[in-house]
Amino acid sequence: MSFADLPKFDDLENKKRYWPAKAGSRDEGLGMLRYLTPAHVAQVVKSEVQTGERVCLNWEMTRLETPGFNRFPTEHEIVPIPNYEGIAWDDIWRFNPQACSQWDGFRHFSTDMGDGTRKWYGGTSSDEITDGDSSRIGIGHWAQEGIAARGFLIDYVSYAAKKGIELSGMSGHAIQLEEVLEIAKECNIEFKPGDIFFLRCGFTKTWESISLDEKKEYRAQTQAHKHKHTGLMQSEAVARFVWDNHIVAVAGDGVSFEVRPTRDVEWSMHNYCLGGWGVPIGEMFDLERLAALCQKLNRWTFFITSSPLNHPKAVSSPPNIMALF
Repeated sequence: MSFADLPKFDDLENKKRYWPAKAGSRDEGLGMLRYLTPAHVAQVVKSEVQTGERVCLNWEMTRLETPGFNRFPTEHEIVPIPNYEGIAWDDIWRFNPQACSQWDGFRHFSTDMGDGTRKWYGGTSSDEITDGDSSRIGIGHWAQEGIAARGFLIDYVSYAAKKGIELSGMSGHAIQLEEVLEIAKECNIEFKPGDIFFLRCGFTKTWESISLDEKKEYRAQTQAHKHKHTGLMQSEAVARFVWDNHIVAVAGDGVSFEVRPTRDVEWSMHNYCLGGWGVPIGEMFDLERLAALCQKLNRWTFFITSSPLNHPKAVSSPPNIMALF
């Protein structure tokens, strides 16, 4: 299995869907992650792990006190073990992965089939997802091997400050592909097949600077579908860039990788990446310390490891993610 086997964007029979794997198979469950072969990962480790410095990208789980879309925040309780009071403690968690750093799995978002119906990656139906006996395209497939790849950071927050662009992670600012390419050139980033694209747009930084009342207002806006947040512009050019560079996953510090409100519904990256191509989307990753380390080392590529929760039917998962330099 090689990236060279993949068609170019212009040669895709249907640009909205690439479903080559057998239904229910490991390859289908992995999506584009199936190309992260042992040989590929070994090569990435050799090229990227140089100093041993590392940083985790998991945003603190209590930060999103008022999650959007009427989701509930993380709840955590420390409890005694029955009959072991005063000797040992347990804890109980209740959380929605979508209320903090998370990978969106292939069960999260569907793609438009063009006939008024929607399917999930590979042609998976909603009934299969809710069927308790089916683990088709569940995140458990990723958990068996983990995610190990080369990552690159496009630090738009620093770029905007240098350019004098007023930026808020909650303004709905659309980051243009031309700006991404300019940042990559300045940072000597050469895109390679198998990369994970990280985009720092400033949402988590903005969130931590506003009041609780402003956070509650944001929650209300999401319920009314009037919310805004900064992210990558959605366009045919962006889709072509992701596909032709054979990027296997994308992630950012925003509520979604792409800008909201959507500028061009036709090119929604949730449709293309998750439902169409099998490209995971990471959201609300903590990229602040990563950006600082990249600046310190003058390096914007690194080795990434991520171990999603091992549940065969999961829709999403905390990333449990680390960048190593």
